[in-house]
Amino acid sequence: MLLADVALPVPIARAFTYAVSEALAPRVKAGARVVCPFGGRRLVGIVMDTREGEPPRGVKPLARVLDDEPAVPADLLAFLRDVATYYFAPIGEVARLALPPVDRDAAQELAAPTLFGEARGVAIRRVRWVAATDRLEEAGVLRGQAAAILAHLRAAGATPVARLEERWGNARAAVARLEERRLVVLEEREAPEGPFSQPTERDSPHEATGAQAAAIGAIGTALRTRTPATFLLHGVTGSGKTEVYLRAIEAAREARRGSIVLVPEIALTPQLVARFRARFGDDVAVLHSALTPRERLVMWRRLRRGEVDVAIGARSALFAPVRALGLLVVDEEHDPSFKQEEGVRYHARDMAILRTHRAGGVCVLGSATPSLESEHLTRTGRATKLRLPDRARAQPMPEVQLVDLRRTGAGPTGDRRLSLPLHRALEATLAAREQAILFLNRRGFAPSVRCESCGKVATCSACSVALTFHKGASVVRCHTCDFEAPLGARCASCGAEGLTLEGLGTEKLEETLATAFPEARVARLDRDVASGKRVAAVLDRVRAREVDILVGTQMVTKGHDLPAVTLVGVISADAALSIPDFRASERAFQLLVQVAGRAGRGDVPGRVVVQTWNPEHPAVALAARHDVDAFLERELKDRQELGYPPVSRAALVRVDAPDEAEARAACAELARIARACEPVRSGDVLVQGPAPAPIAKVRNRFRFRLMLRAAERTALRRVLAVLEAARGSLPRAVRASIDVDPVQLL
Repeated sequence: MLLADVALPVPIARAFTYAVSEALAPRVKAGARVVCPFGGRRLVGIVMDTREGEPPRGVKPLARVLDDEPAVPADLLAFLRDVATYYFAPIGEVARLALPPVDRDAAQELAAPTLFGEARGVAIRRVRWVAATDRLEEAGVLRGQAAAILAHLRAAGATPVARLEERWGNARAAVARLEERRLVVLEEREAPEGPFSQPTERDSPHEATGAQAAAIGAIGTALRTRTPATFLLHGVTGSGKTEVYLRAIEAAREARRGSIVLVPEIALTPQLVARFRARFGDDVAVLHSALTPRERLVMWRRLRRGEVDVAIGARSALFAPVRALGLLVVDEEHDPSFKQEEGVRYHARDMAILRTHRAGGVCVLGSATPSLESEHLTRTGRATKLRLPDRARAQPMPEVQLVDLRRTGAGPTGDRRLSLPLHRALEATLAAREQAILFLNRRGFAPSVRCESCGKVATCSACSVALTFHKGASVVRCHTCDFEAPLGARCASCGAEGLTLEGLGTEKLEETLATAFPEARVARLDRDVASGKRVAAVLDRVRAREVDILVGTQMVTKGHDLPAVTLVGVISADAALSIPDFRASERAFQLLVQVAGRAGRGDVPGRVVVQTWNPEHPAVALAARHDVDAFLERELKDRQELGYPPVSRAALVRVDAPDEAEARAACAELARIARACEPVRSGDVLVQGPAPAPIAKVRNRFRFRLMLRAAERTALRRVLAVLEAARGSLPRAVRASIDVDPVQLL
């Protein structure tokens, strides 16, 4: 009997075996989506393999095959296996990342789309496209709009007929004449939808600088010769990394290969998406969490059928079914959001390197502040560094002024966190009718509420973190579990009246600026006021010069090109340095350099004012000099001395339970099992812990952890394999997870 091993979206490590009837056998292939009975439910899974053999006892038959051709191509299927193996993740949970959105939660048999046919129950709008053929027209035959449209199609590629009508009023008649002469072909395609599907004026490649040309040449050569390669594109802010990406995609297209571009958070980069669509038109699939399931399904199907060969999106776009993948770009590769912190804990940057290597393609990691992991790859010969040392339009890097808060008083507002130098800089910027950005990585009005009587800080009852006061909603909110409640008049601990609001959040800073500069238009960009599609609206107001001062969290640091911004102020450069994490200095440095890079990208030189209590700290002092190389050198030396990544391999074992004692005991048991393993006893693997997590309680579950480190990966994986097997013997109330190459340690 034909048997199929199917990966189902359940948290169980193995695939499940099903019997295949003779009627379904011709369509059951590796990569096909199938509907399977599982308990009392029906789930959509992916066939990982088929084989002939005796059916196991109690084996169930497949209920249905959803595709005439496999939904997941062979190279992507092999990559999913690699991801599951590397991260000790259930294969079904990994395979789920590659499924189209409508399949992810349940098998809606009547709504599940076939890959190359019409979707049932999901309305798909279709539009007519026209593309030029290779046939040559007879001299003098074409005139007017027909000639102009043909020239446009040959220059710009396939275009919707409706788009042509926006420019040429008689486009349909002209296209009909061209079709009669077999100079163009018409076809129906699914209509691109969503927030990034509006018409965009096309542009042409910009003249490359010498450094850009060298980078483009190196990437293009690797693509043309089909030489697997990883490049670290280290370019200062404003150096034109995006133009290099665009040219690299053109080179991949010339080699008849597809491309994926990963960005930290696509809702924050509408300008980047606009540039890609201006260059490539509707031949770009934008994969975005704010899209509806139907919109995402359209994108997924167009990619899988080869109608589109470029996908741009956040980390999950790593699993896009791009045909003949040749290029994978990771923009802002240092950003921690590329690491998935729940479920399958993959790192999109690391897996991008793996996927392109498996496909024989090229991976480009771009950043103005490279991660130490990527820098280490270049120093060990596993990646090649390409440099863009200057801004593309020859603007100078912004001048940075460090304000020592130990020796500098408050400005006219009376708040030392808005120092006199920063206040004067804002006055000058507003007088010149220029724009400013103020960076403060604290949401809300006041980060904590303290009782004046007993001195206790109001904390979340479910999490061991302070509650933040949000004045607009008049609530205190936990930024870990999202609990919120009205701010009472009395202390919850002692019942006394008199509560003090402590600290400064973006909401309070916005209010303070509006009072200090009543003529200024102040806007805020953080998770409380802008998410999803609303982020673009705030940034559009800034570009339209409808905002004078933009206050925001790290959302304002991510790659925005705002030419009228000439001043950037950092309210507290030290906040990121106090986090209990060996990467704290690296993250603080990256944030400072990135936010400083928002200044002076237009015709007027930029200025940056950084307020700090510790101007001598290397992360602060070197960021003020834009000296990335010196910081990387110093930080790598420190990591080498301490034996921390990237010079070692690490994994974090997290344990949590409703009962604190039970969680502690389970973590201690896993530590005992780990220390009994031969690689630990021989000293090849170091085990630290068990210890309470820095945030000891989240959502009423107590948290403990183990840290494992090793000089090489093989020894570490041997211990992790033993711990993975031991997880099943823990009490039911205890959850344990393995995080390979952890990024967040809280």
